[in-house]
Amino acid sequence: MKRTFEFLVAAIVAALAISSAQADPVSFKGDVAPLLINSCLACHGPKKAEGGYRIDTFEKVMAAGDSTSPGFHAKDLEGSEAFRRMIETNPKERMPLDGDPMTAEQIATVKKWIEEGANFDGPDPKAPLASYIPAPKHPAGPEKYSATMPITALAFTPDGSQLLAAGYHEVTVWNPADGQLIRRINNVGQRTYGLSVSPDGQLLAVACGAPGRLGECRIFKLDSGELVRVISTTSDVVYDCQFNPAGDRIATAAADGSVRVFEVATGKEQNTITSHSDWVFAVAWSPDGNKLASASRDKTAKVYDAKTGDLLITYSAHNKEVRGVMFHPDGAEVYSSGSDNKIQRWTVSEAKKSAEVGFGGEVYKLAAGGEFFLTSSAEAKVRQFNAKDQKQIREYPGAKDWVLSAAYHAGTQRIAGGTFDGQVIIWNAEDGKQVVAFTAAPGFTPPAPAEKPAEKK
Repeated sequence: MKRTFEFLVAAIVAALAISSAQADPVSFKGDVAPLLINSCLACHGPKKAEGGYRIDTFEKVMAAGDSTSPGFHAKDLEGSEAFRRMIETNPKERMPLDGDPMTAEQIATVKKWIEEGANFDGPDPKAPLASYIPAPKHPAGPEKYSATMPITALAFTPDGSQLLAAGYHEVTVWNPADGQLIRRINNVGQRTYGLSVSPDGQLLAVACGAPGRLGECRIFKLDSGELVRVISTTSDVVYDCQFNPAGDRIATAAADGSVRVFEVATGKEQNTITSHSDWVFAVAWSPDGNKLASASRDKTAKVYDAKTGDLLITYSAHNKEVRGVMFHPDGAEVYSSGSDNKIQRWTVSEAKKSAEVGFGGEVYKLAAGGEFFLTSSAEAKVRQFNAKDQKQIREYPGAKDWVLSAAYHAGTQRIAGGTFDGQVIIWNAEDGKQVVAFTAAPGFTPPAPAEKPAEKK
């Protein structure tokens, strides 16, 4: 009897909480749009629209897909096809199709919104939902990792005493001298793809997101990990972010095919560049900050006027995905890397190739390091080049898997490489010797090797 009473009390409290939460009108921007992005966007976005139905803008949310019924119809639950699919009991018909069904509370929120008239409180019915929903509070990284994470981004702190690495819903911070964990920066998107430290060393920008759902660039105070602001919110991941040389602007590259430029002090968007037709993997500023370069899955690299966003030149000689880009120190040429297993050097004025270097696998982002630059590639090693003439200085072996990211610190003369299997390796740039190697996954314990069966006598 006691258990029954306690259950009833808990149920009443939960019902009161839901009732209280829904006393005010339901906000599409704050309540409904985040549910649609998290539960439905992966199958009903601009790149994949199951049943011809999309939910990436309010205009699309309210429209019909291949069926004649609109997704949502004001004050008409039965005539709202998307809502009908949310409450469908047949798992083959229910939306989301391959995910967990929406909770009773989530369904109640959508139901109340429809009954209230399916009102819109966003800025523009044609604007992407991800561009105006409130920034989410992300969960903390796992206390102990059950598996390793590909190290898709690395960056040294200005004094070289700490190394930042991509984690799961976090950026992990390590001692590059001994591989010990120092701290963890939380409230980060699911996966981190790019890291950039501001020229004054005060801010850390993190390009992150959940594939097919939400992408962001989050700016933190580097010393405390306090979140300053969220910019460049999109319906897919943000792959890269880079502060300009002056530190007052930041550029982002995203899977929605855009390059965006923001004012660092206010987060105000200054330019949106949509010249690419596919994912943009990387972005780079010229040494004088007057130009931007980008690398894309559409097999091109491009250069723009950084103030106006106007396209200046397109380079198409890779003929495969372009994954990395950086300017030559004189600003008149660009280096680009890609899935053609090459880095190519070409002129900004004519997009004319002036040099190239071949690799034994695809080449990922290029890491600038003053007079040097580094390459990470599927060769399972880091290579160091002279930035002026592209001559190779040294190779840094020792990785057992693809090297996905690299970073250089001039003061300590250290080079770091991050691998697909979750390893971080630190080398001395002066002699090429390995300093330390460690698994950048807090608390991870590798599985014990399987015992060999006893030999038969």
